[in-house]
Amino acid sequence: MTTRGKLLTSEDFVAAPAPFTGKPVGFASGFTGWRYNSSTTGGKGGRWETANGEFRGIETPGANHPATASFGMAFQDVIIQCDVRLNDVVDEGRKYRSLFVKATDAKDYVISLSLGQGGLFLSPYDADKINPATKQREKGTTVKLLKPIKLNEWHTVVLEIRGDEVVGTLDGQSITLSNPLIGTAKHSLMLGAGTEASFRRLRVWEALPNAEWAKNKAKLQTAAKP
Repeated sequence: MTTRGKLLTSEDFVAAPAPFTGKPVGFASGFTGWRYNSSTTGGKGGRWETANGEFRGIETPGANHPATASFGMAFQDVIIQCDVRLNDVVDEGRKYRSLFVKATDAKDYVISLSLGQGGLFLSPYDADKINPATKQREKGTTVKLLKPIKLNEWHTVVLEIRGDEVVGTLDGQSITLSNPLIGTAKHSLMLGAGTEASFRRLRVWEALPNAEWAKNKAKLQTAAKP
């Protein structure tokens, strides 16, 4: 969809990511750097460990939701790339291994790229539909790239955001969707790990226009039809 502009951030996880600075405001704004749970006892959202260039999220037994880690940065149009792996560990009742990369604005999630053993999924959020129980935005219709994913194998995922369009890519195969909320000013990236998943070599570039996008989009949409 886009071409890469200047590199905005790079994280190789050779050491524990630098802690955030600033005062968090609202859902995901007002800070820079990383916010994540690193305590050995875990917590309601699990914990994170760093070793050998790998950032590993562990959803501890009894956790209320997957382990999450947020990187605070203001952006509009970006290309996010990282290597990911679903880890084969004892599930202890948490069988649905998954991971996600989300973009957030000041209020809530905007778009989610998730990876499970069935493939890659792009899910938009709806600014006008709020779940009364969680007070968070509800997801819209998900676009799927169905592909068997083996545990303990590294894969490359790319999330391209430009205007109100987004492209998700898994090992060179892509899907795309459009949603007005995607075009809002974003304030953070969020990584998540269900049961256990790992991330490495995170890169974020400025996303620049691509003159071939209209033609390429038509090909992607045709290829995604059942």
